[in-house]
Parts: sequence; structure tokens; C-alpha cells
Amino acid sequence: MSDNKTTAAEFLSFALGEEHYGVDILKVQEIRGYDAVTRLPDAPEYIKGVINLRGTIVPVIDLRLKLRLKEARYDAFTVMIVLNVEDRVVGIVVDSVSDVIPLEQDQIRPTPEFGASVDTRFISGIGTVDDRMLILLDIETLIDSADLTEHTAEAEAA
Repeated sequence: MSDNKTTAAEFLSFALGEEHYGVDILKVQEIRGYDAVTRLPDAPEYIKGVINLRGTIVPVIDLRLKLRLKEARYDAFTVMIVLNVEDRVVGIVVDSVSDVIPLEQDQIRPTPEFGASVDTRFISGIGTVDDRMLILLDIETLIDSADLTEHTAEAEAA
């Protein structure tokens, strides 16, 4: 077995409150400041609405609300990460974006088991970088669970 480490993946690191999360950099289309969104009637609380991104109607999810963290505050650092997930473009609102972190396979640990009280479906693992931990999101599961299709179709029809 050779000693050369191979980078398993690169993750865009971002903050929600005190915690740092990571999303696969290959899913990131762009990073932009938070703009006003068009609110959709009868949408779940975590779907902030939609934006028109160069002719594409993009649903926007507030990740704090989706992950049941305390209420989001919107300020000068609030950022929208535009993701391309399974041929769908989706925006997620986060507190701030840090940097791109390459992780070796041995720096990624499986998600710990918490029992039924904690929903870990959206976590693909825990990345360790020096003394920091990065919660790696399974963005496909997160987006699939967000029930966006129905709401986005309504917005495009309007």
C-alpha cells in the first residue's frame, strides 16, 4: 500500500451559527449575496421562495430552518450558495462561506449514530481538519426531502 494520500473530495465550507458544514464543491454552481426572493404561497417555512437566475426559476431553501436550527438572521454576511443537484438548480441560504477544503479519505468519518432523536439523513459524514470538524451534507437527500418540485412548478406556471 502506498503512502501518497489522495484527496477524496473538496468541500465548500460554510457556517450556520457556530457550526461548520461542507458541501461537495462539484455541486456548487455559484456563490452570491442574499437577494430578496419571491415568496410562494403555502410553501413550507424553510422554502424562502424563488429567484430568477438568468432565466431559470431557482427555489431557495433557508438551511437553518430546514435543519431545525435557531431562527436565521439576515445580515451583510448572509450568502446564497447556488447548487446544481441532480439536474436541478437550488439555492441554499447560509450565514457565511469560509473556504474550499480538500479532505483525504482518512479525514472523513461516518456519521455517528444518535438514535431516533436526531435526524442524520442529511449528513454524509464528519470531516476532520486539524482541530475543526466539518459536518458534510448529503445535499441530494436534503434537496429531495425539501419537496421543491411542486412549489417550483407553481412558480414557473405563474
